[in-house]
Amino acid sequence: MRLTILLLVISLTAFGQAVENPSEVYPLITQYEADRGSLQRFYFVQGSPERRERFTQFYKDYLARLQQLPFESFSTGGKVDFIMMKRTFENELTLLAQEEKEATQVTKLTAYANPVYELEKKRRRGLHLKSDEVAQQLNDIKKNVQAAQQKLAQEPNLTVALANRAVEIIGGQQAALKSVYEFYDGYDPQFTWWVKRPYQQLDSVLGKYAGALKNKIDAATRPKDDGSGIIGNPIGRDELLRLLQLEMIPYSPEELVNIANKEFAWCDAELLKASREMGFGDNWKAAQEKVKQAYVPEGQQPEAMLKLYDESIAFLKKNDLLTIPPIAEETWRMRMIPPRQQLISPFFLGGEVLQISYPTDAMDHEAKLMSMRGNNPHFSRATVHHELIAGHHLQGFMNNRYKAYRHYRTPFWTEGWALYWELILWDMNFPRGPEDKIGMLFWRMHRCARIIFSLNYHLGKWTPQQCIDFLVDRVGFERANAEGEVRRSFTANYGPLYQLAYMTGGFQFYALKKELVDSGKMTYKQFHDAVLRENSMPVEMVRALLTNQPLTRDFKTSWKFYK
Repeated sequence: MRLTILLLVISLTAFGQAVENPSEVYPLITQYEADRGSLQRFYFVQGSPERRERFTQFYKDYLARLQQLPFESFSTGGKVDFIMMKRTFENELTLLAQEEKEATQVTKLTAYANPVYELEKKRRRGLHLKSDEVAQQLNDIKKNVQAAQQKLAQEPNLTVALANRAVEIIGGQQAALKSVYEFYDGYDPQFTWWVKRPYQQLDSVLGKYAGALKNKIDAATRPKDDGSGIIGNPIGRDELLRLLQLEMIPYSPEELVNIANKEFAWCDAELLKASREMGFGDNWKAAQEKVKQAYVPEGQQPEAMLKLYDESIAFLKKNDLLTIPPIAEETWRMRMIPPRQQLISPFFLGGEVLQISYPTDAMDHEAKLMSMRGNNPHFSRATVHHELIAGHHLQGFMNNRYKAYRHYRTPFWTEGWALYWELILWDMNFPRGPEDKIGMLFWRMHRCARIIFSLNYHLGKWTPQQCIDFLVDRVGFERANAEGEVRRSFTANYGPLYQLAYMTGGFQFYALKKELVDSGKMTYKQFHDAVLRENSMPVEMVRALLTNQPLTRDFKTSWKFYK
């Protein structure tokens, strides 16, 4: 009774808005989010020992508080939240332990500016600093860093991870130094008079030193340019396995590649059917080339995409596939992707804003044609609903309105759900003819290829150029678009599992659809609405919620979703 009253009281936000059906873990989650925000703002210096120690204790404390909760008496929703928060705390502690290990290994190279940490601590509370002493201190640090850089050639080379860690620490020291200077500058005339030049000189020297450290990478571990100009950082099999377990994917990298190859074989067979229907026999590349030539004239792509959206939304409504809130329909809008961004985003991007790739007058002639061909209406027909409704726009809309305290973001839910709609609409005969089928199959093969090339890259088996060639030869990519796709995959701050999450997450939702809809337990609309009202999380946890799976405190992933 007491817990029920507490939940009722705590389910009101600071603005008096009710949180729909919060779980038993909701009070701890809201406190955790607020506490973490306070600490992040206070201990803002990345890589500092103080920040690392404080957050290590913070996550240990919250893990202990979580473990004290009466898990066995919780609802399924409460148990899911317990498992997800336990996962969050344990993963954060793992990352902090790795940071501590790497920071210790580079201490000799990064400790010269450590005195800046103490100055920043005093700055937070506004203590008066002796300006001449600070100036002398910064000048001494500058000389030490300069001497260290001169001797850097004599130091052992670093792995990529250690070089990146050293650069992060130096960057944090620069941020701390800037915080100190900007606080006192102008408000303490003596401080500005004494410290301005030593500060500017030290900041410049630290920046140059960080650049030198970034270049001091052991040749054996440095990713090499294979001619593609794309240099990423393959993470290796062990880290792939750790991340797959974290995302609740109970398959090895090799098993996922095998799954993708099986799906690729299905795509190949369907592609030949469409090619024959178009009169090209087994020459699917010729059939695909004809489809590419159906591109929209310059200046007319936005209206063409609106037409595709209207057809897509009408199809969803006609088949009563899910609830579409009127404001979600009302408020999406468009943006054109700038030419430079198209180098890593050669196709659509979605959400509340539909972002469209199409040539501008400043692009080279060949680049214009490749962009137009790669964004033809038959290809785009497979992705408008992926980016808007029922995909990313509706996902974001619902996440902001239902169980918004669940911050368990994962691409297997985000991209998997959007990809799932491509699978469902194919099954329901959304493509109007063989040209549409070739367009939708292009994207389906693309997602199979993402699993294959991204895992082979991170396993150290393929180079970026091999990934590009694979997309061109096996999927039919325009070469510039293939280069953009691979560049996006390995250099644009996407996680190592992001590219494989599309099809893998889609398979998870498709398997759950079979379990609940094909069996007659739920209608399509009931199933789809239920998923969107639980917010983002690993799909195995969505399954646990919708099927009331038995769960334990020490849950381990086990759902073999691919049949």
